[in-house]
Amino acid sequence: MIKIKQLITRIQDQRGIGLAETLVAVAVLGTAVVAFVVSLSAGSLAVNEQDKETVAQTLAQTQIEYTKNYLYNPAAATYPAVTTPSGYTITIGVSSVTGTDSNMQKITVNVLRAGSSVLLVSDYKVNR
Repeated sequence: MIKIKQLITRIQDQRGIGLAETLVAVAVLGTAVVAFVVSLSAGSLAVNEQDKETVAQTLAQTQIEYTKNYLYNPAAATYPAVTTPSGYTITIGVSSVTGTDSNMQKITVNVLRAGSSVLLVSDYKVNR
């Protein structure tokens, strides 16, 4: 019974949380909030970069297919480009393939965003 009274006395002597405990709790919560905001920022940047690459891949594939289906021109230096979203441009290069007849061309598609190259793809166009 005496031990219970001593325990009750100890519990009743507690006056609340001290300044040191409060500062530690605020520091821990602040660190958690900062870490959360930094991870959201990094995730947002990664999603934005992935979005640019996906748009570039889609544009390049669309341009390659459009060029392959376009009427074959053995003297062509370029072919018409597909419509691009704002900020993107496409350049199409055409070169003859050495060691073959004149019915084959190498098509190089370069997708640019804000003037810098994002993706470069090459394929062949054959006169059929």
